[in-house]
Amino acid sequence: MFGKLMSISDVLMWRYYELLSFKPVAEIAALKAETEAGRNPKDAKVMLGIEIVDRFHGLGHGQKAFETFEARFRDGAIPDEMPEISIAESEIGILKALRQAGLVSSGSEAQRNVEQDGVRIDGEKVSDKGLTLGPGTYVLQVGKRKFARVKVG
Repeated sequence: MFGKLMSISDVLMWRYYELLSFKPVAEIAALKAETEAGRNPKDAKVMLGIEIVDRFHGLGHGQKAFETFEARFRDGAIPDEMPEISIAESEIGILKALRQAGLVSSGSEAQRNVEQDGVRIDGEKVSDKGLTLGPGTYVLQVGKRKFARVKVG
C-alpha cells in the first residue's frame, strides 16, 4: 500500500490529499505551497503514505512501511521473506539455477541479465555466465526486486 502511494505522480498526490487525508484543508494548502517553493514532493508523499497505512493497518504501521520501503528500494537490502528452492544436483550453473528458481523465464534472459550486471549472489554482482554453484545455500537476485533462496546439493 505504501509503495503504491509513493508511485503516484506529484500532481495526482494533491487530489489524494483532498480525498483521503484527514488533515485540515489549510494544512494541505500550506504543504502544497512549501512544495511549490522548493520542498521535495517526496516528503509530502511519505506523510500521506504513513497517514493512509496507519488508518488502514493501525498506528505505527505507516512508519514501519516507510522504513521497509526505504530499506528495500534505496539501500538494496535483501528481504527476509523470499521463495526457497532446493536443487538436488551437487553443482549447477548460474544460468540454470536462475531458471529453476523462477527468477527468469529462459536461458537467454538469464544470460542477458548476467551480461548487464543484473544478477547477484549473496549481494555480490555476477559477471561470469559460466559460474558454477557448489553445495550450499545462496540468495540469488535478478534486478532490484526478484529474490530466491536456493539450496544446492
